[in-house]
Amino acid sequence: MRNKIIVALVALAFLLSGIGFFSAEARESSSTINDLAMLLPESDGVITLDSERLISEALPQILSGSQQKLDKFNGFIEKVKSEVGMDLKDFKHVAIGLKSENVTETEIDLDPVILTRGNIESKAMIALARIAANGKYHTEKYQGKTIYIFSTEKLIEKNKPKAKDDFLGKIIDKMVKGLQNEVAVTDYDKNTLAIGTVKRVKESIDKSPRVGGEVLALLTRKPNSVANMGMVLPEGLSKFITLDNDELGNTLDSIRQIQGAMDVNDGNTMVALMAKTVETADAENLEMTLSGFQMIGKSLLGRSNKPKNKVYARMVENVVIERDQNAVMIDLKVPQSDLNVLIGP
Repeated sequence: MRNKIIVALVALAFLLSGIGFFSAEARESSSTINDLAMLLPESDGVITLDSERLISEALPQILSGSQQKLDKFNGFIEKVKSEVGMDLKDFKHVAIGLKSENVTETEIDLDPVILTRGNIESKAMIALARIAANGKYHTEKYQGKTIYIFSTEKLIEKNKPKAKDDFLGKIIDKMVKGLQNEVAVTDYDKNTLAIGTVKRVKESIDKSPRVGGEVLALLTRKPNSVANMGMVLPEGLSKFITLDNDELGNTLDSIRQIQGAMDVNDGNTMVALMAKTVETADAENLEMTLSGFQMIGKSLLGRSNKPKNKVYARMVENVVIERDQNAVMIDLKVPQSDLNVLIGP
């Protein structure tokens, strides 16, 4: 039974951690994901995942150069299916809402809530979680719904990814922090689960304000991507990235909106980023800074004979940096042959 609990939580972590074709099917999928994101309560940031493509297309392609890692991934899918009775391929779409809360004047936490939708009935998923928890949960009635609250203190602390001193690492750490003691789950509708802190799950099922259009608009730059992220930063990046260089820090602190996307297509993996600053002059400084880093990085990495450094040099050289008024865009396409070198055998 303990193994089933661990596998169930690993499956949840897989969804939390969770990369288009421009066909009618892809457009329909994008519309469905955005519809799910619109159901999120008020949030400063939103992450959407086409989890069906992530599992069936993106990860198999990215790992295709390493049979060992591909087998390990497929084995994980089968293990969850056999031990928990849950097929991760039945999950279709995931939308994560992040609400910032001030802890101190210089630090914030991110309170998460996840809406996940698929072919599995929500009540059946909750029943599996209750069996796996072996009675170690309690319930709370709210707005006609039953919220199941599971203790995660020991498992989350043991299995959470180690926070890195970078923006993404701190985002993950701040997300996990809110779930360190307990995670709440309820059936949002027949095929949609709401997962997160008790507060955020309640906000999802009551009449609290929904996520704003400013955040949702950031998801439309690369609408068909497997993974999409948009975040509004009222006070800039200073609470996520600490820099000793005041000039660079001030430039990054002028960023008020960020957007990111990852996708796969025709044997390539695409990564896109966008940053919107307060003033056009701030965007000009950011563009110049990035172009300078690109030139230096290409020069330094290009001198190395190590295969991975040669790949990094090509990646740095192939980054496309563009600016449109106060928005700076970064786009990168990485061929599978280069990913194979980075991922290793």
